[in-house]
Amino acid sequence: MMDRKRRGEAEKRGDAFGQVCDRIATVLGEGAERKRHLAAVSGGVDSMVMLHALRAGPGWRRIIVAHVDHGLRGRASGADAAFVRGEAAKLEMEFELVKVDARGLAQEERLSLEAAARKARYAALAGVARRRRCPRVLLAHQADDQVETVLMNLFRGAGVRGLGGMRTRSERMVDGVRLELIRPLLGMWREEISAAAREQGLRFREDASNANSAFFRNRIRRELLPEIEKCCGRDVRPMILRTARQAAEETLYFEDLLKDQAEEAELSVKRLRAMHPALLNRLLLAWLVKRGVKNLGRRLVESLRDLVPEGAERAVINLPGGGAVRRRSGKLFVERPSRRSNDG
Repeated sequence: MMDRKRRGEAEKRGDAFGQVCDRIATVLGEGAERKRHLAAVSGGVDSMVMLHALRAGPGWRRIIVAHVDHGLRGRASGADAAFVRGEAAKLEMEFELVKVDARGLAQEERLSLEAAARKARYAALAGVARRRRCPRVLLAHQADDQVETVLMNLFRGAGVRGLGGMRTRSERMVDGVRLELIRPLLGMWREEISAAAREQGLRFREDASNANSAFFRNRIRRELLPEIEKCCGRDVRPMILRTARQAAEETLYFEDLLKDQAEEAELSVKRLRAMHPALLNRLLLAWLVKRGVKNLGRRLVESLRDLVPEGAERAVINLPGGGAVRRRSGKLFVERPSRRSNDG
């Protein structure tokens, strides 16, 4: 009932596709048509609307369509790839296909299938970006994806930074490639994008895995959010999105405030002791990110605080993936994992 109401409101506004085009142009900004971009296209409705909106813009000849085949759905995965390839050809746009083994990666690194697919996808995009010398990647995440991401981060205990969700523009270092991730549809709702697809008569692929309750995100979308809305008697998504924006703004403010300190190779323990816990947590997190530490979590940041108090017994905290943070002579520093000699 509520979904039909939302869909009707989006269609009443008219020119849904034009709104998508305007949104993308605004996010990309002036001069974007002179730069090369990778458009990550899965074949779903969101990415297909984004693709056609990009094709309608002035810089479409510099867009490279990239499709990642995760190999998770057998023939359906191959059909998705063939569909995106065919659509790119019709639009006279360059196309790149990368096949990855998400299931194998999940087993090898003991990750959930969801996490492994995400990691493999970014690695594949980084490979195309390196080969094509094009670090700018366009992703079709929209506002409903943002709401789901915020709820996922909340239940994982990700803290204020996690409540900020995804950013319209962000950077991610993947396999030595610094990707500039751009999400031009992040401010638009799923029903607005679907209205644009219907308006233009666009073809797209339905991903059957979106109904798989084994994925955490799917359970949030299909079970948790409808139940929350039933309990509240209203659409809660705008409130969650508003909270995410506020959290993101605060995170950006503190990142800028602590930028210089986070760049320091060593942190003064005496100075850390004088900091408010909220600032201390943010500084330690930003400092670890600058040191290239991966798989960061709130528990790790909180454990580092055990090194700070006067008379603290602990002097070292091990890091995921090897190495450690050590306190010595009143300083905290990252100790890299030692490399074993190959001399025998």
